[in-house]
Amino acid sequence: MKFLNDVRTLHLRLLELESEHRELDHLIAQLESADSCDELQIRRLKKRKLQLKDQIAQIQMQLQPDVPA
Repeated sequence: MKFLNDVRTLHLRLLELESEHRELDHLIAQLESADSCDELQIRRLKKRKLQLKDQIAQIQMQLQPDVPA
């Protein structure tokens, strides 16, 4: 039963991270298209987006069953 709770928790966390990643993507696109954009803020958002991508990949690896070599 604990395993199912862990899997559900991972799925929920994955959905949250993917949602935040999409929101950042949209925000970055808006900022880049603006006439006066803050390059430092855009770089920080892109860095956060990469961190999210790494976290998403880690969770996806945990959720995928091991593939025999």
